[in-house]
Amino acid sequence: MMLEAAKDGADRVSRRIHAVLLNSEGRTSTEIAKVLHASREKVSEWLKIYDHQGVDGLLEGRRTGRPHRLTELQKLLLCDIIDSGPIAYGLMTGIWTSRTLAEVVEWEFDVKYHDRHVRKLLKDFGFSVQTPKRLLAAADKEKRDKWIADTYPKLKKKLVQKGRE
Repeated sequence: MMLEAAKDGADRVSRRIHAVLLNSEGRTSTEIAKVLHASREKVSEWLKIYDHQGVDGLLEGRRTGRPHRLTELQKLLLCDIIDSGPIAYGLMTGIWTSRTLAEVVEWEFDVKYHDRHVRKLLKDFGFSVQTPKRLLAAADKEKRDKWIADTYPKLKKKLVQKGRE
């Protein structure tokens, strides 16, 4: 029976119900914990839930976890900011970093996130985290200098003008 429950993904519920059945036979939490290979505290918690909520309390439900700190609207706005790019946002860099995005979230929404959590948010939003290739050393120095001197200022000027419209 336990093997079938594990296959269905219901093994946690099965263990909780098994704990209640063993308890109804007069077994203690310590004895039940040994039989089910669980902590005594966890078994006591299951029995308390059963006493207050019945079998429904033992079933798998939605795990709430910590509530989101960004609203759905803020998430949409953040995705728009990310899509527009860091230069359009007014930054002097061509790539987003998790640290930069964490700062943007704090500036825009007054919500602090750790850099690593920003990466999780990006994944949840459907963005992929990429590591830039370090090819500058192999780049043509003349072309790079020309781009920095001519192309980049023109792009930046165009974006600033576009932002004023």
